[in-house]
Amino acid sequence: MFTGIIEELGEVVAWTPSADAGRLTVRAPLAVSDAARGDSISVSGVCLTVVDKGDDWFTADVMAETMRMSTLASPSAGDRVNIERAAKVGDRLGGHIVQGHIDGTAEVLAVTEGSAWRVVRFRIAPELAALVVRKGSIALDGVSLTVSAVGRDGDADWFEVSLIPETLAVTTLGRKRSGDVVNVETDILARHVARLLERIPS
Repeated sequence: MFTGIIEELGEVVAWTPSADAGRLTVRAPLAVSDAARGDSISVSGVCLTVVDKGDDWFTADVMAETMRMSTLASPSAGDRVNIERAAKVGDRLGGHIVQGHIDGTAEVLAVTEGSAWRVVRFRIAPELAALVVRKGSIALDGVSLTVSAVGRDGDADWFEVSLIPETLAVTTLGRKRSGDVVNVETDILARHVARLLERIPS
């Protein structure tokens, strides 16, 4: 479990694809400073398990389902990724409960500069749109954010987040431009409510 508060920017060192999976190596000195084999680390919002590590890097396996659902389908050496270690019991919950289980991706539609912040609008798949509400929580590339607006243009659903200077500086979201894609994890409570409603007899 994570909180969506990014601890460091990691760098993809290597990506080795196989028939139905891949092996990812990331340079992340802080994350590996107290990591052990089998520990969970969030890589741009995707919960991965450490299978090997060195002084400043770790390696994790990425399964086919994760590759299909997220931006980890074909990362390149040098790519920057948001890194967060699993939360400790008793820590302050600075963001919100984030599982690292990606629901899908969203595409940047527009970036609007403010005086001290940046508003970013994303296109989201219709099946996820109902799980995103104004002032609700959402994790984008593992970053805990508050949804500032939601809407629909024709058949296209969208939502917006407002990024403060700290978020722009210490996460990959400050580099995103129109057409870029991010990993999305909707709020766990919204997912459970949606599932319960599906099961209620009509």
